[in-house]
Amino acid sequence: MEPVRISKLMSEQGICSRREADSYIERGWVFLDGEQVTELGTRAYPNQRITLSKAAKTTQQARVTVLLNKPIGYVSGQAEHQHKPAYTLIEAASRHAGDRSPQRFSPLHLKGLAAAGRLDIDSTGLLVLTQDGRIAKQLIGQDTEIEKEYLVRVSGTLPDSGLALLNFGLSLDGSPLRRAQVSWLNPDQLRFILQEGKKRQIRRMCELVGLKVLGLKRVRIGKVKLGDLPTGKWRYLRDDEEF
Repeated sequence: MEPVRISKLMSEQGICSRREADSYIERGWVFLDGEQVTELGTRAYPNQRITLSKAAKTTQQARVTVLLNKPIGYVSGQAEHQHKPAYTLIEAASRHAGDRSPQRFSPLHLKGLAAAGRLDIDSTGLLVLTQDGRIAKQLIGQDTEIEKEYLVRVSGTLPDSGLALLNFGLSLDGSPLRRAQVSWLNPDQLRFILQEGKKRQIRRMCELVGLKVLGLKRVRIGKVKLGDLPTGKWRYLRDDEEF
């Protein structure tokens, strides 16, 4: 077994992101088997114990995660083709009046705030924006098994084998898709539950079986639901919530 960089181990163990790990090491906030790590690039074995100082934990606890009901016309990440990014909606005036978090809004909460996952420009619903690398990895890491639930309005005629194929058997970009849970809610609306998020995945899946997506809304990520959060409004993820 070869030793690997501590920053990589910290990311894999969900302690923080690699970038955060390097920052913590520079500040003297990382300990390996009780000994302070003082050099970037220090290597360790996976079975060694990595801990953080109280200062690092306090910094992590101060980071916020925001839940936004993204409207159509906003992109999840950086601005593109003159379309505004979703994070521009995060301001005091657009905070949901029903937000039960005691957190007070601060402009500091916008620093480093980034979308943890994508939601197409022509889709609506639950978008997570976070300052916390641990949550970002939990939601969009390669091995994530967190479910994302969508309500999808469609037109067209689904062949007899179509529903089974939507659940399992389709491929995109040359790779087979993971098993999904797809069912009819009513004659023109499907429920999709996925554990992956390829670009425009649901729209492309529907095209493969002869359906056209007319509307798409994400209503749940893991244990967190969109609920009654109005379109264009946001709230903080509370301490008693987890994905």
